[in-house]
Amino acid sequence: MSRAKADEDDYWNSSKFTLAFTFDEEDDDYTRLKESKKAVNSISALADEDDDDDDVEKVSWSGEPVGSKKPSDFFCLTEHISAFSDTPARHYAPELRKPKCEYKDYISNWSPQETILKMQQGKVVSLERFQSLQDKMLLLDKAVDGHDGNIITAVEVLFRELVGRETALRHYIHYLKESGEQKVLLDLFRSELLQYKHHLTITDENKRRDFLKTCLGLPFSPEDSLHVQDHYTLLERQIIIEENDKQVERTGQSDVFKRFPRKASILNMPLITTLYYSCFYHYSEPEGTYSSPANIRRTFKLAEKQYFLTALAARAKLKAWTDVDSLFTTRNWLGFTKKKSPVAFQRVLDILHKNNAPVQVLEVYVNLLEDLELKINMAHKFKCHDVIINTYRDTKDKKQLLGYQKKFDMSSAEHKKIADVLNNSQIRWKN
Repeated sequence: MSRAKADEDDYWNSSKFTLAFTFDEEDDDYTRLKESKKAVNSISALADEDDDDDDVEKVSWSGEPVGSKKPSDFFCLTEHISAFSDTPARHYAPELRKPKCEYKDYISNWSPQETILKMQQGKVVSLERFQSLQDKMLLLDKAVDGHDGNIITAVEVLFRELVGRETALRHYIHYLKESGEQKVLLDLFRSELLQYKHHLTITDENKRRDFLKTCLGLPFSPEDSLHVQDHYTLLERQIIIEENDKQVERTGQSDVFKRFPRKASILNMPLITTLYYSCFYHYSEPEGTYSSPANIRRTFKLAEKQYFLTALAARAKLKAWTDVDSLFTTRNWLGFTKKKSPVAFQRVLDILHKNNAPVQVLEVYVNLLEDLELKINMAHKFKCHDVIINTYRDTKDKKQLLGYQKKFDMSSAEHKKIADVLNNSQIRWKN
């Protein structure tokens, strides 16, 4: 029996497992392993009591995260102590469980001043409960008063979330408007406008388009936001149209490009210029295409007058008088047609005359003028002789008709027409 026990002691004392199971030394690796495991269990127990454990990240003020991978507004301000000081590699031990009284402080309802004081003492604090802008501003003021750069940086993290969150920015802008903080509001808008203005320095259209896309979430006013959105959409569309038209023009597939070669690119042109270009080169295209005038009008919600004047100028330039006429023609529910214009016919006549419209076309729109004196004046201006003769006939003004007849040669068609009217016995002249 004693021999067996002696052999057993020799085995344990000479075994290669001696270092793993040494019962004599209290500071060996196994003891430290147990202490580390105990520490881990301790911190796990603390985590079980905290419902927000998944959102907590332990951060040393050197900037190295040593705990959870998820970012949060929680900050550990204490330096973490190495569990194995004699280990060559750099290790961090979990923070040991704090006394319950200190843990109670962690969830207490501290004021901003008390919160900053706790942070200066190196205690774990939660900044998440400071939700309102007023609380955040007060917290930042107290951090600045403390002259601690690390704490100021930690508090500023609360405000960084505004940068990429459009909803938060809108709330912030609304608060500034309600509180009358005009200077802060103007500074905010000025910084965003300067960023938007940067697109002017970008020469490559695709890069400019991509940059404008990043500006869509900036905190502009609703009107300015709509402008930025339209700018991005317009440039995106211009790039598509330009690429397609270059190919069509190069291959000679379209007659209009042969008759009227393009003098400049459509890229970076204003919206109305783009609409004019579309009415000039793509007027008959279906609404489903990007280059269709109807599609541009619908996408950018152009007013009827804007669309009408632009289309009129473009089709008149091409001498497409049938298209011009269709712009004025409306049909009621009974099927009757009527000529109607969203602008004064006097302005229409100026546009047509500028584009060398023939007299026969001008006469149609001079006759649509309701004011008699204006009709006569415009007819004289554009030399619409038939309109003048017919107007004097309809008003039974023989005196004016005789005076007008003297302006023409006796062999002219106008002189003969006036003579026929004067010889009409059925007309009862008023003078």
